[in-house]
Amino acid sequence: MLETVGYVFPNDLHIHWSLMIVIYPYITGLVAGAFVVSSLYHVFGIKQLKPVASFALMASLAFLLVATWPLLNHLGHPIRGMNVILTPQFQSAMAGFGFFYTGYLFILLLEVWLVFRKDIVTYARRTRGWRQRIYRILTLGVYDISEEALEVDHKVTNFLAAIGIPGAFLLHGYVGFLFGGVKANPYWSTPLMPIIFIFSAVVSGIAALIVMYQIIMKLKGFVIDRDCIDTMCGWLWMFLIITFSLELLAEISMAYEKAEEWEIVHELLSGPLSFSYMGLQIVVGALIPLMLLGIIVLLRKSMGDRVANTLSFIAATLLLIQVFAMRWNVVIGGQMISKSLSGLRESYHPAMFEKEGVLVGIFIMAVPFLIILAAEYMLPMFKYSEEQTRNLKEPSVSEAGPSCE
Repeated sequence: MLETVGYVFPNDLHIHWSLMIVIYPYITGLVAGAFVVSSLYHVFGIKQLKPVASFALMASLAFLLVATWPLLNHLGHPIRGMNVILTPQFQSAMAGFGFFYTGYLFILLLEVWLVFRKDIVTYARRTRGWRQRIYRILTLGVYDISEEALEVDHKVTNFLAAIGIPGAFLLHGYVGFLFGGVKANPYWSTPLMPIIFIFSAVVSGIAALIVMYQIIMKLKGFVIDRDCIDTMCGWLWMFLIITFSLELLAEISMAYEKAEEWEIVHELLSGPLSFSYMGLQIVVGALIPLMLLGIIVLLRKSMGDRVANTLSFIAATLLLIQVFAMRWNVVIGGQMISKSLSGLRESYHPAMFEKEGVLVGIFIMAVPFLIILAAEYMLPMFKYSEEQTRNLKEPSVSEAGPSCE
């Protein structure tokens, strides 16, 4: 049992926001980042991202469906989470997440339905048994897949993707706003916090797509689309440069001002957080991927597919670790600063089997991947790669030699 020592107030003994509050912004970041990749194709017409556009949309929905689970598990009474919607309080900062989440969920569900509507109707007509019943329910009674109807679907999808971009940014930027609005905590209270959260969310979303896309292609025996990987690496590199610069600027400006709060923040970063901040967040998670992605982007024309895929996979994996370390340092590290600002509290180490422990965290993080697997079983999302694989295995006209005709 912790005891009151010196600068620690009696009501400030425990770290209340646990591993669940670390996972919560991490998942919402993946939601926003995956949606941005999908929107780059649907709204901005970046054709190189076509192989992952539908998959990114489904991944965004899968992560969004479990985004509230860490919060609900953290609450003593999860059912009270519905009070945000049932008894709205528009002056509550925390309640804002419920409004943004509900609105964004509606947009994402409708966009996913429109993107996969043609497949749903096709499967509803071709399959039998329980699968046909599920597909018929998913059609919502709309079986028109004529060219005119699909053109309308396409226009509505683009519109939803366009309004979904600010929705995704608001959903995750709001998480940063909650931390940045805590004026009593010098490590959180910076106007850059929502912006850092938004850009790091995009980084984690693109990185997750690179990792998942390559794993799925390997498991299915499909060819990894090099143009798609190069394009995602280019965007990932750009967002990483912005994110890393903002993170450094936040610390550098605080160090330059040398206000009274810098003493405790410096003690935190150079002490208990030295490994997770300097080691994982800065060196391993940011500087190394920055170099690897730079090599891929600058040397893309002279680099083989296998080397580019391997380097991008390593860089993306390290960035997923970096963003999680950033969330940990912000959520847990910020709480380690005592409210008296005179010293640090004891660190937090989640147990394996407790209610908000490591095992529960792993389970929550695994659920979106199970949803993606189920979605891939019902609505295969990699038809383009399958066609590409077949085309690559068959010699082209130029490779087969001149025609006899």
